[in-house]
Amino acid sequence: MASTDPAAGEIVEIHTDGACSGNPGPGGWAAILAWKGREKELSGAEPATTNNRMELLAAIRALEALKRPMRVRIYTDSEYLRRGMSEWLAGWKRRGWRTAAKKPVRNRDLWERLDELCHRHEVEWHWLKGHAGDPLNERADRLAREAIRRLGAPEPRSP
Repeated sequence: MASTDPAAGEIVEIHTDGACSGNPGPGGWAAILAWKGREKELSGAEPATTNNRMELLAAIRALEALKRPMRVRIYTDSEYLRRGMSEWLAGWKRRGWRTAAKKPVRNRDLWERLDELCHRHEVEWHWLKGHAGDPLNERADRLAREAIRRLGAPEPRSP
């Protein structure tokens, strides 16, 4: 029997990264979407932000760019992003957006938007080591840094 899912068997692979010149400071985000042999690059920047917000925004903007529900694999070098979506989110929601230490969850606005988008798509989260030679991770990092430069801010140093 054929699937009624319009995206059955089709997987979009997304590599994301965020960068900040100072933390907080000017920040950039980037995502590379790959599907059916095609790629799309997205990037942007904010004048005053944090690295974690840029990591979240990269995933949000990538998922927002999808025109219909899809199966998605997101590759990130951010444990904050991957663990937040894979391990912490359910507990935060259960506790009224409080951490296990009973403190308000930082970046709640972005976590809520990302959670909403993940209900539209079937998302798998994958962590990869940053600055370790993965070509798409390195490219996303360059795009995020270029976005910061377009603001006229100094480029962040590599770790």
